[in-house]
Amino acid sequence: MKKITLIEPGQFEFSETSAPDAPRPGEALVRVHRMGICGTDIHAFAGKQPFFSYPRILGHELGVEVLATGEGVNHIFPGDKCSVEPYLNCGHCIACRRGKPNCCAAMQVLGVHVDGGMREQLLVPASKLHSSDKLDYDQLALVEPLAIGCHAVDRAVLSGGEFILVIGAGPIGLATIQFALEAGAEVIVLDVNKGRLDFCREKLRVAHTIDASAEKPLEALLSLTHGDLPTAVFDATGNPKSMAAAFDYVAPGGRLVFVGLFQGDVSFHDPLFHKKEMTLLASRNARPQDFSRIIELIGTNRIDTRPWITHRAPLEKTIEEFPFWTKPDSGVIKAMIEI
Repeated sequence: MKKITLIEPGQFEFSETSAPDAPRPGEALVRVHRMGICGTDIHAFAGKQPFFSYPRILGHELGVEVLATGEGVNHIFPGDKCSVEPYLNCGHCIACRRGKPNCCAAMQVLGVHVDGGMREQLLVPASKLHSSDKLDYDQLALVEPLAIGCHAVDRAVLSGGEFILVIGAGPIGLATIQFALEAGAEVIVLDVNKGRLDFCREKLRVAHTIDASAEKPLEALLSLTHGDLPTAVFDATGNPKSMAAAFDYVAPGGRLVFVGLFQGDVSFHDPLFHKKEMTLLASRNARPQDFSRIIELIGTNRIDTRPWITHRAPLEKTIEEFPFWTKPDSGVIKAMIEI
């Protein structure tokens, strides 16, 4: 079985090993066909990913085929195509008991805390597989990043017609945009990358974009919102300066959702926070129902994932291509590994 391991920051190793054992009760053996590259993988490569240790097999955006199932598994079968919910929660902590398995106190995420999918086969809990007879492996691999945006938007409880701001038009920002549009919000996107802003306008039909490298964001936001500012702001950058600045962009009585994260502290001016009676929210991972919803939305053509994938490579060329994918000028929206 072929696999790639991130030995330490900046250093991958290609190797071959034996295939996994037969699945135990409640498990499934899956063949990985597609793996999407996300910010988590890039940050791990750079040595800047929280909750991470080396060596590690990366990969949690997966489109897989079921090869075998263990005893007691009756909702999926060999040959099924599935998306993987990569959040391995304990099931008994206070978060799990209260219906929030996405922030389990003992969370283990594939490709972060435990080895992920940058390999041909792996064993996963069968309960974490979401099957589809309509979606292809590319689409199934994109369900997980879309779920991150879906959950973030749900955290803010958007209303139709309200002005909302998404800061950062990378894949997680794009997923957030997708579900803010689905909720009927008036979406504004802020970024410093002209190519990504063009993508938002041309592919996602976003009406309002702000190029922070050429405009003053606060002035542009006041103009677009007729002096009100956005009532919900989502920061998907994982950049501390951006996250601190985001407090200035929230309307009085509004919500700020941190979707991206970084390894450090965020500070804010408390009088401004209280003056606006602002609600500050974190968004972590996604919930099982988000996966089912997204599979339905893609299957009924409510969401088109085709424009997202801009770069591809087979597993054998991943080590060669990966450093290029991390560069801002690469033009990458979503890179996909074919395994």
